[in-house]
Amino acid sequence: MVIVDAHGVPLAVHTESASRAENTLVHDTLDASFGLDFPARLIGDKAYDSDPLDAQLAEVGVEMIAPNRRSRSPWPTRPSDAAR
Repeated sequence: MVIVDAHGVPLAVHTESASRAENTLVHDTLDASFGLDFPARLIGDKAYDSDPLDAQLAEVGVEMIAPNRRSRSPWPTRPSDAAR
């Protein structure tokens, strides 16, 4: 797993067995950052569409941006969506 900035500069790198789900590796990868603060936003693919992950990241001030999986329930995934 690699986290890069908007210019493609690596901010964190973490290696793990390929058998774990990608969204379970986010915290380990953030912890492996190169001494920088957590990013304000993380952008991932559909594998990162997870309400528990969104909530955990929100607790440390990180917004997760990921497209919804096809099997996504129709309920809002972000607290700001619930107000609409």
